[in-house]
Amino acid sequence: MIAETRRQMILDALKRERSISVHALAELLNTSVSTVRRDLIVLDERGLLSKVHGGAALNDAQLSAVEFDMLTKENLMLPEKEAIARAAAGMIRADDFVFIDAGSTTLQLAHAITGEALKAVYVTNGLAHTRVLTQKGCTVYVPGGRIKQRTEAIVGSTALAALNQYNFTKAFLGTNGISLDRGFTTPGIDEREIKAAVVRLSGERWFLADSSKFDKVYPAGISALDSAGIITDSVPNESYRDRTTIKEAEPV
Repeated sequence: MIAETRRQMILDALKRERSISVHALAELLNTSVSTVRRDLIVLDERGLLSKVHGGAALNDAQLSAVEFDMLTKENLMLPEKEAIARAAAGMIRADDFVFIDAGSTTLQLAHAITGEALKAVYVTNGLAHTRVLTQKGCTVYVPGGRIKQRTEAIVGSTALAALNQYNFTKAFLGTNGISLDRGFTTPGIDEREIKAAVVRLSGERWFLADSSKFDKVYPAGISALDSAGIITDSVPNESYRDRTTIKEAEPV
């Protein structure tokens, strides 16, 4: 198991339990106590948890600037992402003009598109998404710009200028954090600019986010919570339903 996947599993366990011992984590991850201790040191230094005697505790403030690469993200919470993607794909009609954001959950959406949704026209700033949609025979437009290596997203002023020429009927976006107070957030300012513009340019906006994204805040704010709906696998706090439209898709 790669280190970042293991560390995300530690954070997921802490979100459920609030605190957990080193030995319990070693058993959960099927790894050594020494490996868990090294992971806890890294996560503590990132501010994602508090390392305590014999284990770890969840920080109350889930503020983070950590951004995983695409390979890591694609392997996290995959059944949940696939369920979210199927729900989103079912909303696309043949006459839609759709933006699909870069990201691991939106990549699953590209894989899930079938039936009449194949006749829709797509714009995406995700390199992997372009390949999947093209292989399905979809009409796809890609903005020019700089490729962000870590997330495989096309970003920058050239991409932003191209997107500003469009008006989308539907947009499906990715986000790293969702908070009642801070709304939708992401680590990078460059991707934030793309996402915020698409929210403004789209008639129907949906953020695709698994349940691990809730109650987290990242440095760059995308938009307020009521600016878009959310498609997720589950909602950890019912207060979110009072602020925006939420659709839940249970994994098979």
